[in-house]
Amino acid sequence: MPTPRIEIHLGKIIHNAKILKKLYNSRGIDIVGVTKAVCGNPIIANALISSGIKILADSRISNIKKMRNANVKAQFLLLRTPLLSQVSEVVKYADISLNSEILVINQLSTLAIELNITHKIILMVELGDLREGVLPTDLAYTVKKILKLKGVELVGIGTNLACFGGVKPDERNMGDLSAIAESIEDKFKLPLKFISGGNSANYDWFISTKSVQRINNIRLGESIYLGCETLHRNPIPGLFTDAFTLIAEVIESKTKPSMPYGEICQDASGNTPEFQDQGPIRRAILGIGLQDVVVSGLTSLIDIDILGASSDHLVVHTKKTALKVGKELAFQLNYAALLSAMTSPYVIKKMLPNR
Repeated sequence: MPTPRIEIHLGKIIHNAKILKKLYNSRGIDIVGVTKAVCGNPIIANALISSGIKILADSRISNIKKMRNANVKAQFLLLRTPLLSQVSEVVKYADISLNSEILVINQLSTLAIELNITHKIILMVELGDLREGVLPTDLAYTVKKILKLKGVELVGIGTNLACFGGVKPDERNMGDLSAIAESIEDKFKLPLKFISGGNSANYDWFISTKSVQRINNIRLGESIYLGCETLHRNPIPGLFTDAFTLIAEVIESKTKPSMPYGEICQDASGNTPEFQDQGPIRRAILGIGLQDVVVSGLTSLIDIDILGASSDHLVVHTKKTALKVGKELAFQLNYAALLSAMTSPYVIKKMLPNR
């Protein structure tokens, strides 16, 4: 079978999505399935829908367009604040979008009026992670502006944590979001359908809190695909952590010195490498590299060490394992590696049956 390829166990993805949906639903929180790590792959999107998820979210409007054109039956949420240059496509293809800039929302309003539709808005609130979001002190002013616009409907508020700043979702910030939601509802007599508390990083808060308060929505990607929470990457009980496997092929296998010889300067990535002298070692080169995957996010399923990579070569120390040319090696992936491998056009995507 051709390599490099990523083998996708659809049945394991469906299992994980069903377990997480049941878990969060048990306390009144609905989940949105995030498709950005799988580039809006319609087959995986349909697997999420078959698990009972009704809203799919992606940060790229091109991925949402791909899923719509493939006739995926879902509501679509744009995760990243819309680009001004793409507002017409956002209104056309996304049912809902996360927003933090009134200028963008004004443009969404204008385009929605032209198309005679209503585009739904979830307003993002800055609660410490310092990525997107309106500062709480500016929130009432922003809501007031939105409510004056036609063509858009404010349906919720949300926040994002543990992505840029690594800030942990906890009792304080989830309590702040709940209090902000109640304040907006009271001040503007506006029922909010979505109080979206975050992402896969919210798992620890969810299982430890006595009350989820007003939080009723979570956006999940990594915990569905890789079966872990994202603060410490600990496995979530009952979930598969191996729904995705990366397969690479040996293209050279030889015993060579462990230390390069000659004057050492920068490598292909602009780094100056350092090596430990272990004498001659068994080394293999795999037909995959930095253009295909974030190599630091790979974990081999056999006992080998990854020594480094260039754009299209991965060099490994095979230790006691003698690998023949043509041998396939399997790797598990972290989120960064999954994202890059699914994005790379050079990595074949192989769907495995729903079992």
